[in-house]
Amino acid sequence: MSTPHELEGRRYIEFRNVYKTFDHPVLVDVSFHVQPGETLAIIGRSGVGKSVTLSHIMGFLRPDSGRVIVSYEDITDFPESELRRIRKKVTMVFQSGALFDSLTVGENILFSLELRDDYDEKNKEDVVNGLLQMVDLLEYKDHYPNDLSTGYKRAVAIARALAAQPECILYDEPTTMVDPIMSDHLTNLMLRLKTQLRLTGVVVTHDLDLMWRVADRVVVLFEGKAIYFGPVKDLEKSPHPHIQEFLALDRV
Repeated sequence: MSTPHELEGRRYIEFRNVYKTFDHPVLVDVSFHVQPGETLAIIGRSGVGKSVTLSHIMGFLRPDSGRVIVSYEDITDFPESELRRIRKKVTMVFQSGALFDSLTVGENILFSLELRDDYDEKNKEDVVNGLLQMVDLLEYKDHYPNDLSTGYKRAVAIARALAAQPECILYDEPTTMVDPIMSDHLTNLMLRLKTQLRLTGVVVTHDLDLMWRVADRVVVLFEGKAIYFGPVKDLEKSPHPHIQEFLALDRV
């Protein structure tokens, strides 16, 4: 078992020369990394492999070649039993929220806690309330997911993800199809988790405002390749015409 000192300076997530082809190349020699406590944004047009990248981090897909490191371990050839262990540390918030429609908001979060044996019943109730308070949704505890807007469903999904006490959260287009106020709410929530809980994060997004506000580094995917990987603040200095076009469209 590595000590915190030994892990210092190591990369929490890393792609090393990853290739993935379906009917056409989706990821072509993609390399990037995420330090512990950092948030990485993955941006690019639809169909460039952003969600495929998240699926590799979760171990739902394996690369055709290259290596994938998650939680300091090379998971490329891990069997499902080992991947399950990694998924206790790294959790994903899906675009849909992926909540159970037949359970209330509170019960959805409780479901995550049932998988843990370090809480008693009173604890669990307190934790559910605390998590809902953290995402500003305590008043919706007894509502069902169908009563909630898309943005609120995602906030509940984030609370449910936090119940598992992960080290890292992956967000798939968290602000897509929500109004500007809800988008701002979700962005602020992600910032809180990063600063207060020191969670490592990876966010796939089209929303450059979200990227500027929460990400430390960004990887830009274009035609299967990572055409930029580096600090968010330096993205505007990239001479790549696709990046300049992307930024110009956002300013418009």
